[in-house]
Amino acid sequence: MESGRTSSIVSKDSFTERSSLRSESFSEGRDLESFPETGCLSIIVLGASGDLAKKKTFPALFNLYRQGFLPSEEVHIFGYARTKISDDDLRERIRGYLTEAKETSSGHSKHVSKFLQLIKYVSGSYTDGEGFQLLDKEISEHEISKNSQEGTSRRLFYLALPPSVYPSVCKMIRSYCMNKSDLGGWTRIVVEKPFGKDLNSAEKLSSHLGELFDEPQLYRIDHYLGKELVQNLLVLRFANRFFLPLWNRDNISNIQIVFREDFGTEGRGGYFDEYGIIRDIIQNHLLQVLCLVAMEKPVSIKPEHIRDEKVKVLQSVLPISFDEVVLGQYEGYTDDPTVSSDSNTPTFATVVLHIHNERWEGVPFILKAGKALNSRKAEIRVQFKDVPGDIFKCKKQGRNEFVIRLQPSEAMYMKLTVKKPGLDMSTIQSELDLSYSQRYQDIIIPEAYERLILDTIRGDQQHFVRRDELRAAWEIFTPLLHAIDDGGLKPVPYKPGSRGPAEADELLAKSGYVQTHGYVWIPPTL
Repeated sequence: MESGRTSSIVSKDSFTERSSLRSESFSEGRDLESFPETGCLSIIVLGASGDLAKKKTFPALFNLYRQGFLPSEEVHIFGYARTKISDDDLRERIRGYLTEAKETSSGHSKHVSKFLQLIKYVSGSYTDGEGFQLLDKEISEHEISKNSQEGTSRRLFYLALPPSVYPSVCKMIRSYCMNKSDLGGWTRIVVEKPFGKDLNSAEKLSSHLGELFDEPQLYRIDHYLGKELVQNLLVLRFANRFFLPLWNRDNISNIQIVFREDFGTEGRGGYFDEYGIIRDIIQNHLLQVLCLVAMEKPVSIKPEHIRDEKVKVLQSVLPISFDEVVLGQYEGYTDDPTVSSDSNTPTFATVVLHIHNERWEGVPFILKAGKALNSRKAEIRVQFKDVPGDIFKCKKQGRNEFVIRLQPSEAMYMKLTVKKPGLDMSTIQSELDLSYSQRYQDIIIPEAYERLILDTIRGDQQHFVRRDELRAAWEIFTPLLHAIDDGGLKPVPYKPGSRGPAEADELLAKSGYVQTHGYVWIPPTL
Protein backbone atom coordinates (compact mmCIF):
# COMPACT_ATOMS: atom_id res chain seq x y z
CA MET A 1 0.00 0.00 0.00
CA GLU A 2 1.42 3.38 -0.97
CA SER A 3 1.22 5.92 1.82
CA GLY A 4 1.22 8.75 -0.72
CA ARG A 5 -2.42 7.94 -1.46
CA THR A 6 -5.30 8.93 0.69
CA SER A 7 -6.87 5.67 -0.42
CA SER A 8 -6.11 2.86 -2.83
CA ILE A 9 -9.80 2.73 -3.70
CA VAL A 10 -10.63 3.73 -7.26
CA SER A 11 -13.49 6.07 -8.12
CA LYS A 12 -15.87 4.68 -10.67
CA ASP A 13 -16.37 7.96 -12.51
CA SER A 14 -13.28 10.10 -12.17
CA PHE A 15 -10.71 9.62 -14.89
CA THR A 16 -8.63 12.30 -13.20
CA GLU A 17 -8.45 10.26 -10.01
CA ARG A 18 -7.48 7.13 -11.94
CA SER A 19 -4.73 9.02 -13.71
CA SER A 20 -3.42 10.47 -10.47
CA LEU A 21 -3.21 6.99 -9.00
CA ARG A 22 -0.90 6.03 -11.85
CA SER A 23 1.30 9.10 -11.78
CA GLU A 24 1.60 10.18 -8.15
CA SER A 25 4.89 9.67 -6.38
CA PHE A 26 5.40 7.09 -3.68
CA SER A 27 6.33 7.91 -0.13
CA GLU A 28 9.87 8.52 1.03
CA GLY A 29 11.82 5.29 1.18
CA ARG A 30 9.98 3.62 -1.72
CA ASP A 31 12.10 3.15 -4.82
CA LEU A 32 10.36 4.76 -7.78
CA GLU A 33 12.51 2.83 -10.23
CA SER A 34 10.94 -0.39 -8.94
CA PHE A 35 7.64 0.66 -10.46
CA PRO A 36 8.22 1.17 -14.21
CA GLU A 37 4.93 1.81 -15.98
CA THR A 38 6.11 2.52 -19.52
CA GLY A 39 7.11 0.26 -22.37
CA CYS A 40 5.61 -2.81 -23.95
CA LEU A 41 3.91 -5.19 -21.49
CA SER A 42 2.88 -8.76 -22.31
CA ILE A 43 0.64 -10.56 -19.80
CA ILE A 44 0.50 -14.31 -20.36
CA VAL A 45 -2.24 -16.29 -18.60
CA LEU A 46 -1.33 -19.97 -18.52
CA GLY A 47 -4.36 -22.16 -17.95
CA ALA A 48 -6.43 -19.61 -19.84
CA SER A 49 -9.35 -21.98 -20.45
CA GLY A 50 -9.73 -22.91 -16.76
CA ASP A 51 -12.17 -21.61 -14.15
CA LEU A 52 -9.65 -19.53 -12.22
CA ALA A 53 -8.60 -17.62 -15.32
CA LYS A 54 -12.17 -17.04 -16.49
CA LYS A 55 -13.61 -16.08 -13.11
CA LYS A 56 -10.73 -14.19 -11.53
CA THR A 57 -7.69 -13.45 -13.70
CA PHE A 58 -9.31 -12.11 -16.86
CA PRO A 59 -11.97 -10.08 -14.99
CA ALA A 60 -9.21 -8.52 -12.89
CA LEU A 61 -7.25 -7.64 -16.02
CA PHE A 62 -10.39 -6.18 -17.59
CA ASN A 63 -11.06 -3.95 -14.60
CA LEU A 64 -7.47 -2.71 -14.61
CA TYR A 65 -7.83 -1.96 -18.31
CA ARG A 66 -11.15 -0.21 -17.79
CA GLN A 67 -9.65 2.00 -15.08
CA GLY A 68 -6.71 3.03 -17.26
CA PHE A 69 -3.98 0.93 -15.65
CA LEU A 70 -3.42 -1.25 -18.75
CA PRO A 71 -3.32 1.15 -21.71
CA SER A 72 -3.98 -0.60 -25.01
CA GLU A 73 -0.98 1.07 -26.65
CA GLU A 74 1.35 -0.76 -24.23
CA VAL A 75 -0.35 -4.02 -23.28
CA HIS A 76 -1.22 -7.28 -24.98
CA ILE A 77 -2.66 -10.35 -23.26
CA PHE A 78 -1.93 -13.93 -24.25
CA GLY A 79 -3.88 -16.98 -23.17
CA TYR A 80 -2.11 -20.34 -23.19
CA ALA A 81 -3.65 -23.77 -22.53
CA ARG A 82 -3.89 -27.26 -23.96
CA THR A 83 -7.44 -26.78 -25.24
CA LYS A 84 -7.49 -26.32 -29.02
CA ILE A 85 -9.66 -23.24 -29.53
CA SER A 86 -9.38 -20.02 -31.52
CA ASP A 87 -8.81 -16.45 -30.33
CA ASP A 88 -12.51 -15.72 -30.75
CA ASP A 89 -13.48 -18.87 -28.86
CA LEU A 90 -11.48 -17.76 -25.82
CA ARG A 91 -12.88 -14.24 -26.06
CA GLU A 92 -16.43 -15.56 -26.02
CA ARG A 93 -15.68 -17.80 -23.05
CA ILE A 94 -14.40 -14.80 -21.13
CA ARG A 95 -17.02 -12.27 -22.20
CA GLY A 96 -19.72 -13.54 -19.85
CA TYR A 97 -17.50 -12.91 -16.82
CA LEU A 98 -16.89 -9.25 -17.67
CA THR A 99 -20.37 -8.02 -16.81
CA GLU A 100 -20.00 -6.73 -13.26
CA ALA A 101 -18.64 -3.25 -13.99
CA LYS A 102 -20.99 -0.51 -12.75
CA GLU A 103 -21.14 1.56 -15.92
CA THR A 104 -23.71 2.39 -18.53
CA SER A 105 -24.37 -0.59 -20.75
CA SER A 106 -23.06 1.16 -23.84
CA GLY A 107 -19.87 2.30 -22.14
CA HIS A 108 -19.32 -1.11 -20.63
CA SER A 109 -19.88 -2.87 -23.97
CA LYS A 110 -17.34 -0.60 -25.64
CA HIS A 111 -14.72 -1.38 -22.99
CA VAL A 112 -15.39 -5.12 -23.22
CA SER A 113 -14.99 -5.20 -27.00
CA LYS A 114 -11.73 -3.25 -26.92
CA PHE A 115 -10.35 -5.35 -24.08
CA LEU A 116 -11.16 -8.65 -25.81
CA GLN A 117 -9.27 -7.50 -28.89
CA LEU A 118 -6.12 -7.34 -26.77
CA ILE A 119 -6.32 -11.09 -26.16
CA LYS A 120 -4.63 -13.68 -28.36
CA TYR A 121 -4.71 -17.42 -27.72
CA VAL A 122 -1.94 -19.98 -28.14
CA SER A 123 -2.54 -23.72 -27.72
CA GLY A 124 0.20 -26.05 -26.54
CA SER A 125 1.41 -28.62 -24.06
CA TYR A 126 2.70 -27.75 -20.59
CA THR A 127 5.60 -30.17 -20.90
CA ASP A 128 6.76 -29.74 -24.50
CA GLY A 129 8.89 -26.92 -25.86
CA GLU A 130 7.08 -26.57 -29.17
CA GLY A 131 4.09 -24.76 -27.72
CA PHE A 132 6.25 -22.40 -25.68
CA GLN A 133 8.41 -21.62 -28.70
CA LEU A 134 5.23 -20.62 -30.53
CA LEU A 135 4.16 -18.56 -27.53
CA ASP A 136 7.50 -16.76 -27.46
CA LYS A 137 7.18 -16.07 -31.20
CA GLU A 138 3.76 -14.47 -30.70
CA ILE A 139 4.98 -12.37 -27.79
CA SER A 140 8.03 -11.22 -29.74
CA GLU A 141 5.88 -10.21 -32.71
CA HIS A 142 3.74 -8.12 -30.40
CA GLU A 143 6.82 -6.47 -28.93
CA ILE A 144 8.19 -5.68 -32.38
CA SER A 145 4.84 -4.18 -33.40
CA LYS A 146 5.15 -1.80 -30.45
CA ASN A 147 8.63 -0.79 -31.62
CA SER A 148 10.26 -2.31 -28.55
CA GLN A 149 13.89 -3.30 -28.74
CA GLU A 150 14.58 -6.94 -28.03
CA GLY A 151 14.78 -7.65 -24.33
CA THR A 152 13.60 -4.22 -23.15
CA SER A 153 9.95 -5.20 -22.76
CA ARG A 154 8.10 -6.65 -19.76
CA ARG A 155 6.68 -10.16 -19.55
CA LEU A 156 4.32 -11.25 -16.78
CA PHE A 157 3.41 -14.96 -16.65
CA TYR A 158 0.36 -15.76 -14.53
CA LEU A 159 0.13 -19.48 -13.69
CA ALA A 160 -3.62 -20.12 -13.31
CA LEU A 161 -2.75 -23.80 -13.10
CA PRO A 162 -2.63 -26.65 -10.57
CA PRO A 163 0.67 -26.75 -8.66
CA SER A 164 1.48 -30.18 -10.10
CA VAL A 165 2.44 -28.59 -13.43
CA TYR A 166 4.41 -25.65 -12.00
CA PRO A 167 7.81 -27.37 -12.36
CA SER A 168 7.39 -28.28 -16.04
CA VAL A 169 5.75 -24.96 -16.99
CA CYS A 170 8.41 -22.89 -15.24
CA LYS A 171 11.14 -24.92 -16.91
CA MET A 172 9.54 -24.23 -20.30
CA ILE A 173 9.27 -20.50 -19.55
CA ARG A 174 12.91 -20.41 -18.48
CA SER A 175 14.05 -22.27 -21.59
CA TYR A 176 11.97 -20.53 -24.26
CA CYS A 177 10.15 -17.40 -23.08
CA MET A 178 12.46 -15.32 -20.89
CA ASN A 179 13.03 -11.65 -21.57
CA LYS A 180 16.60 -10.39 -21.56
CA SER A 181 16.61 -8.55 -18.25
CA ASP A 182 20.18 -7.32 -18.75
CA LEU A 183 18.83 -5.03 -21.47
CA GLY A 184 16.31 -3.36 -19.18
CA GLY A 185 13.28 -5.62 -19.43
CA TRP A 186 11.94 -8.13 -16.92
CA THR A 187 10.17 -11.46 -16.58
CA ARG A 188 7.94 -12.12 -13.56
CA ILE A 189 6.12 -15.29 -12.55
CA VAL A 190 2.87 -15.30 -10.55
CA VAL A 191 2.07 -18.63 -8.91
CA GLU A 192 -1.21 -19.47 -7.17
CA LYS A 193 -1.59 -21.34 -3.90
CA PRO A 194 -1.41 -24.04 -2.65
CA PHE A 195 2.37 -23.87 -2.42
CA GLY A 196 2.83 -27.52 -1.53
CA LYS A 197 0.95 -29.73 0.93
CA ASP A 198 3.44 -29.70 3.80
CA LEU A 199 6.92 -28.46 4.63
CA ASN A 200 8.74 -31.04 2.54
CA SER A 201 6.66 -30.60 -0.62
CA ALA A 202 6.73 -26.81 -0.30
CA GLU A 203 10.50 -26.79 0.06
CA LYS A 204 10.84 -29.10 -2.92
CA LEU A 205 8.69 -26.78 -5.05
CA SER A 206 10.55 -23.70 -3.80
CA SER A 207 13.90 -25.30 -4.59
CA HIS A 208 12.79 -26.14 -8.11
CA LEU A 209 11.51 -22.62 -8.77
CA GLY A 210 14.60 -21.17 -7.09
CA GLU A 211 16.85 -22.97 -9.56
CA LEU A 212 15.00 -21.32 -12.45
CA PHE A 213 14.22 -17.82 -11.16
CA ASP A 214 15.56 -15.32 -8.67
CA GLU A 215 13.32 -14.53 -5.69
CA PRO A 216 12.49 -10.99 -6.99
CA GLN A 217 11.02 -12.65 -10.10
CA LEU A 218 8.62 -14.87 -8.12
CA TYR A 219 5.24 -13.64 -6.90
CA ARG A 220 3.45 -16.20 -4.71
CA ILE A 221 -0.05 -14.77 -4.74
CA ASP A 222 -2.42 -15.01 -1.78
CA HIS A 223 -5.51 -13.02 -2.74
CA TYR A 224 -6.36 -12.32 0.91
CA LEU A 225 -3.40 -9.95 1.05
CA GLY A 226 -5.08 -7.88 -1.67
CA LYS A 227 -8.32 -7.31 0.23
CA GLU A 228 -8.99 -3.68 1.11
CA LEU A 229 -9.39 -4.19 4.86
CA VAL A 230 -6.34 -6.46 5.06
CA GLN A 231 -4.32 -3.79 3.28
CA ASN A 232 -5.61 -1.29 5.84
CA LEU A 233 -4.14 -3.16 8.81
CA LEU A 234 -0.70 -1.56 8.71
CA VAL A 235 -2.21 1.92 8.45
CA LEU A 236 -4.65 1.25 11.29
CA ARG A 237 -1.98 -0.08 13.61
CA PHE A 238 0.91 2.24 12.91
CA ALA A 239 -0.73 5.53 11.83
CA ASN A 240 -3.17 5.93 14.74
CA ARG A 241 -1.94 6.97 18.14
CA PHE A 242 -4.77 5.44 20.17
CA PHE A 243 -4.00 1.90 18.97
CA LEU A 244 -0.29 1.93 19.80
CA PRO A 245 -0.51 1.67 23.63
CA LEU A 246 -3.42 -0.80 23.54
CA TRP A 247 -2.07 -3.35 21.06
CA ASN A 248 -0.41 -5.77 23.49
CA ARG A 249 -0.88 -8.45 26.13
CA ASP A 250 -1.60 -5.88 28.84
CA ASN A 251 -4.89 -4.89 27.23
CA ILE A 252 -5.94 -7.62 24.79
CA SER A 253 -7.44 -10.86 26.06
CA ASN A 254 -7.60 -12.80 22.78
CA ILE A 255 -7.77 -12.34 19.03
CA GLN A 256 -9.95 -14.31 16.63
CA ILE A 257 -9.41 -14.51 12.87
CA VAL A 258 -12.49 -16.10 11.36
CA PHE A 259 -13.52 -17.38 7.95
CA ARG A 260 -17.05 -18.80 7.58
CA GLU A 261 -18.94 -20.01 4.51
CA ASP A 262 -22.62 -20.93 4.41
CA PHE A 263 -22.15 -23.49 1.62
CA GLY A 264 -20.25 -26.73 1.21
CA THR A 265 -17.74 -27.86 -1.39
CA GLU A 266 -20.23 -27.42 -4.28
CA GLY A 267 -18.49 -29.31 -7.06
CA ARG A 268 -14.98 -28.90 -5.61
CA GLY A 269 -15.21 -31.99 -3.43
CA GLY A 270 -12.39 -33.86 -5.16
CA TYR A 271 -9.98 -30.92 -4.90
CA PHE A 272 -11.02 -29.98 -1.38
CA ASP A 273 -10.75 -33.53 -0.07
CA GLU A 274 -7.10 -33.58 -1.09
CA TYR A 275 -6.30 -30.45 0.93
CA GLY A 276 -8.91 -29.76 3.64
CA ILE A 277 -9.84 -26.54 5.41
CA ILE A 278 -6.46 -26.03 7.10
CA ARG A 279 -4.43 -26.14 3.89
CA ASP A 280 -7.13 -24.35 1.90
CA ILE A 281 -7.76 -21.43 4.28
CA ILE A 282 -5.96 -21.40 7.62
CA GLN A 283 -2.30 -22.11 6.79
CA ASN A 284 -2.23 -19.36 4.16
CA HIS A 285 -5.07 -16.79 4.27
CA LEU A 286 -5.67 -16.60 8.02
CA LEU A 287 -2.02 -16.98 8.95
CA GLN A 288 -1.12 -14.09 6.66
CA VAL A 289 -3.73 -11.94 8.41
CA LEU A 290 -2.30 -12.99 11.78
CA CYS A 291 1.14 -11.75 10.70
CA LEU A 292 -0.22 -8.28 9.91
CA VAL A 293 -2.19 -8.16 13.17
CA ALA A 294 0.75 -9.30 15.35
CA MET A 295 3.90 -7.94 13.66
CA GLU A 296 6.09 -5.20 15.09
CA LYS A 297 6.38 -1.84 13.35
CA PRO A 298 8.72 -2.23 10.34
CA VAL A 299 11.63 0.12 9.74
CA SER A 300 9.78 1.52 6.73
CA ILE A 301 7.02 0.52 4.33
CA LYS A 302 9.50 -0.97 1.90
CA PRO A 303 8.29 -4.48 0.99
CA GLU A 304 11.32 -6.28 2.42
CA HIS A 305 11.10 -4.49 5.76
CA ILE A 306 7.44 -5.47 6.09
CA ARG A 307 8.09 -9.07 5.08
CA ASP A 308 11.00 -9.28 7.54
CA GLU A 309 8.61 -8.48 10.41
CA LYS A 310 6.06 -11.03 9.20
CA VAL A 311 8.71 -13.75 9.22
CA LYS A 312 9.69 -12.84 12.79
CA VAL A 313 6.08 -13.36 13.91
CA LEU A 314 5.90 -16.79 12.29
CA GLN A 315 9.21 -17.83 13.83
CA SER A 316 7.85 -16.84 17.26
CA VAL A 317 4.76 -19.08 17.06
CA LEU A 318 4.96 -22.00 19.48
CA PRO A 319 4.25 -25.57 18.30
CA ILE A 320 0.52 -26.28 18.09
CA SER A 321 -0.94 -28.25 21.00
CA PHE A 322 -3.43 -30.82 19.70
CA ASP A 323 -5.49 -30.10 22.82
CA GLU A 324 -6.16 -26.67 21.35
CA VAL A 325 -7.49 -27.95 18.03
CA VAL A 326 -11.07 -28.84 17.12
CA LEU A 327 -11.78 -30.42 13.74
CA GLY A 328 -15.18 -30.90 12.14
CA GLN A 329 -16.75 -32.39 9.04
CA TYR A 330 -20.28 -31.45 8.03
CA GLU A 331 -22.83 -34.22 7.69
CA GLY A 332 -23.32 -35.14 4.05
CA TYR A 333 -19.79 -34.18 2.98
CA THR A 334 -18.94 -37.75 1.98
CA ASP A 335 -22.13 -38.01 -0.12
CA ASP A 336 -20.20 -36.18 -2.83
CA PRO A 337 -19.20 -38.88 -5.35
CA THR A 338 -15.74 -37.30 -5.73
CA VAL A 339 -15.08 -37.68 -1.98
CA SER A 340 -14.01 -40.92 -0.32
CA SER A 341 -16.75 -42.44 1.84
CA ASP A 342 -14.31 -42.73 4.78
CA SER A 343 -12.68 -39.34 4.28
CA ASN A 344 -10.92 -37.88 7.33
CA THR A 345 -10.67 -34.43 5.74
CA PRO A 346 -11.88 -31.60 8.01
CA THR A 347 -14.28 -29.04 6.59
CA PHE A 348 -14.06 -27.05 9.84
CA ALA A 349 -11.16 -26.28 12.14
CA THR A 350 -10.45 -24.09 15.13
CA VAL A 351 -6.76 -23.81 16.01
CA VAL A 352 -5.26 -21.78 18.85
CA LEU A 353 -1.79 -20.34 18.28
CA HIS A 354 0.51 -18.70 20.82
CA ILE A 355 3.22 -16.16 19.97
CA HIS A 356 6.22 -16.32 22.25
CA ASN A 357 7.42 -12.73 22.44
CA GLU A 358 7.18 -9.72 24.72
CA ARG A 359 4.12 -8.19 23.06
CA TRP A 360 1.91 -11.28 22.83
CA GLU A 361 2.96 -13.70 25.58
CA GLY A 362 -0.22 -15.27 26.98
CA VAL A 363 -2.61 -13.93 24.29
CA PRO A 364 -4.30 -16.76 22.33
CA PHE A 365 -4.73 -16.22 18.59
CA ILE A 366 -7.76 -18.25 17.55
CA LEU A 367 -7.91 -19.17 13.87
CA LYS A 368 -11.28 -20.54 12.83
CA ALA A 369 -12.54 -21.59 9.38
CA GLY A 370 -15.40 -23.72 8.19
CA LYS A 371 -17.80 -24.62 5.40
CA ALA A 372 -21.56 -25.22 5.49
CA LEU A 373 -22.04 -22.98 8.52
CA ASN A 374 -24.88 -20.65 9.47
CA SER A 375 -23.31 -17.49 8.05
CA ARG A 376 -20.80 -16.20 5.54
CA LYS A 377 -18.15 -13.78 6.73
CA ALA A 378 -14.46 -13.20 7.30
CA GLU A 379 -13.36 -10.97 10.15
CA ILE A 380 -10.74 -10.13 12.75
CA ARG A 381 -12.10 -9.84 16.28
CA VAL A 382 -9.84 -8.27 18.91
CA GLN A 383 -11.32 -8.75 22.39
CA PHE A 384 -9.99 -6.54 25.17
CA LYS A 385 -9.71 -7.47 28.81
CA ASP A 386 -12.37 -6.57 31.38
CA VAL A 387 -12.37 -3.05 32.79
CA PRO A 388 -10.81 -3.18 36.26
CA GLY A 389 -13.01 -1.88 39.09
CA ASP A 390 -16.25 -2.04 37.10
CA ILE A 391 -18.43 0.50 38.98
CA PHE A 392 -21.33 0.12 36.51
CA LYS A 393 -21.68 -3.66 37.01
CA CYS A 394 -21.85 -4.10 33.22
CA LYS A 395 -19.31 -6.89 32.89
CA LYS A 396 -22.04 -9.41 32.07
CA GLN A 397 -22.96 -7.46 28.93
CA GLY A 398 -19.67 -8.25 27.26
CA ARG A 399 -16.23 -6.83 26.64
CA ASN A 400 -14.96 -4.11 24.37
CA GLU A 401 -14.08 -5.52 20.97
CA PHE A 402 -12.51 -4.07 17.86
CA VAL A 403 -13.87 -5.89 14.80
CA ILE A 404 -12.56 -5.65 11.25
CA ARG A 405 -15.05 -7.18 8.81
CA LEU A 406 -13.06 -8.30 5.75
CA GLN A 407 -16.04 -9.59 3.78
CA PRO A 408 -18.86 -9.14 3.00
CA SER A 409 -20.01 -5.63 4.03
CA GLU A 410 -16.50 -4.33 4.66
CA ALA A 411 -16.39 -2.41 7.92
CA MET A 412 -14.52 -1.59 11.11
CA TYR A 413 -16.40 -1.12 14.34
CA MET A 414 -15.63 -0.85 18.03
CA LYS A 415 -18.04 -2.47 20.48
CA LEU A 416 -18.48 -0.11 23.41
CA THR A 417 -20.48 0.01 26.61
CA VAL A 418 -22.59 3.19 26.69
CA LYS A 419 -25.42 4.61 28.75
CA LYS A 420 -28.82 3.48 27.59
CA PRO A 421 -30.88 6.53 26.57
CA GLY A 422 -33.41 7.41 29.25
CA LEU A 423 -33.71 8.52 32.86
CA ASP A 424 -32.11 5.43 34.39
CA MET A 425 -28.35 4.95 34.69
CA SER A 426 -28.30 1.64 32.84
CA THR A 427 -25.80 0.48 30.25
CA ILE A 428 -25.99 -1.26 26.87
CA GLN A 429 -23.54 -2.27 24.19
CA SER A 430 -23.34 -0.24 21.01
CA GLU A 431 -20.65 0.57 18.45
CA LEU A 432 -18.57 3.18 16.72
CA ASP A 433 -18.96 2.12 13.12
CA LEU A 434 -17.06 2.74 9.88
CA SER A 435 -19.01 0.83 7.25
CA TYR A 436 -17.49 1.23 3.83
CA SER A 437 -20.74 0.97 1.88
CA GLN A 438 -22.07 3.98 3.77
CA ARG A 439 -18.93 6.08 4.15
CA TYR A 440 -17.62 5.54 0.61
CA GLN A 441 -20.81 5.41 -1.44
CA ASP A 442 -19.27 6.77 -4.65
CA ILE A 443 -16.24 4.49 -4.59
CA ILE A 444 -15.68 1.00 -5.95
CA ILE A 445 -13.42 -1.16 -3.79
CA PRO A 446 -11.01 -3.00 -6.10
CA GLU A 447 -11.02 -6.77 -6.18
CA ALA A 448 -7.98 -8.35 -4.52
CA TYR A 449 -6.70 -9.82 -7.79
CA GLU A 450 -6.73 -6.39 -9.45
CA ARG A 451 -4.52 -4.91 -6.77
CA LEU A 452 -2.09 -7.82 -6.71
CA ILE A 453 -1.67 -8.01 -10.49
CA LEU A 454 -0.98 -4.27 -10.51
CA ASP A 455 1.57 -4.74 -7.72
CA THR A 456 3.27 -7.42 -9.81
CA ILE A 457 3.54 -5.09 -12.80
CA ARG A 458 5.02 -2.42 -10.52
CA GLY A 459 7.46 -4.83 -8.91
CA ASP A 460 6.04 -4.36 -5.42
CA GLN A 461 6.33 -7.65 -3.49
CA GLN A 462 4.95 -6.38 -0.19
CA HIS A 463 1.73 -8.37 -0.51
CA PHE A 464 3.31 -11.59 -1.76
CA VAL A 465 4.73 -14.49 0.22
CA ARG A 466 8.51 -14.75 0.46
CA ARG A 467 10.24 -18.13 0.47
CA ASP A 468 11.39 -18.02 4.11
CA GLU A 469 7.92 -16.83 5.11
CA LEU A 470 6.39 -19.83 3.33
CA ARG A 471 8.76 -22.20 5.07
CA ALA A 472 8.00 -20.75 8.50
CA ALA A 473 4.25 -21.08 7.87
CA TRP A 474 4.54 -24.74 6.90
CA GLU A 475 6.74 -25.47 9.92
CA ILE A 476 3.85 -24.39 12.15
CA PHE A 477 1.16 -26.56 10.57
CA THR A 478 2.95 -29.61 9.13
CA PRO A 479 2.91 -31.69 12.38
CA LEU A 480 -0.85 -31.09 12.75
CA LEU A 481 -1.52 -31.89 9.09
CA HIS A 482 0.47 -35.12 9.25
CA ALA A 483 -1.50 -36.17 12.35
CA ILE A 484 -4.76 -35.62 10.43
CA ASP A 485 -3.49 -37.38 7.31
CA ASP A 486 -2.37 -40.37 9.39
CA GLY A 487 -5.76 -40.61 11.09
CA GLY A 488 -4.47 -39.60 14.50
CA LEU A 489 -6.95 -36.73 14.71
CA LYS A 490 -10.57 -37.20 13.70
CA PRO A 491 -13.09 -34.50 12.73
CA VAL A 492 -16.29 -34.21 14.73
CA PRO A 493 -19.53 -34.33 12.67
CA TYR A 494 -21.66 -31.18 12.64
CA LYS A 495 -24.92 -30.26 10.98
CA PRO A 496 -24.88 -28.01 7.88
CA GLY A 497 -26.21 -24.58 8.74
CA SER A 498 -24.98 -24.72 12.34
CA ARG A 499 -22.19 -22.83 14.11
CA GLY A 500 -20.00 -25.89 13.74
CA PRO A 501 -19.04 -28.41 16.43
CA ALA A 502 -20.01 -27.47 19.97
CA GLU A 503 -16.48 -28.41 20.99
CA ALA A 504 -15.21 -25.34 19.09
CA ASP A 505 -17.23 -22.98 21.31
CA GLU A 506 -15.93 -24.80 24.35
CA LEU A 507 -12.36 -24.30 23.13
CA LEU A 508 -13.04 -20.57 22.64
CA ALA A 509 -14.30 -20.27 26.20
CA LYS A 510 -11.30 -22.21 27.48
CA SER A 511 -9.05 -19.78 25.59
CA GLY A 512 -10.63 -16.83 27.39
CA TYR A 513 -13.10 -15.58 24.81
CA VAL A 514 -16.23 -14.10 26.43
CA GLN A 515 -19.33 -14.38 24.27
CA THR A 516 -21.50 -11.27 24.02
CA HIS A 517 -25.20 -11.97 24.46
CA GLY A 518 -28.01 -9.71 23.35
CA TYR A 519 -25.92 -7.61 20.94
CA VAL A 520 -25.71 -8.02 17.17
CA TRP A 521 -23.89 -5.71 14.80
CA ILE A 522 -26.18 -4.82 11.89
CA PRO A 523 -24.52 -3.53 8.71
CA PRO A 524 -26.08 -0.19 7.75
CA THR A 525 -28.32 -0.08 4.71
CA LEU A 526 -28.26 2.75 2.20
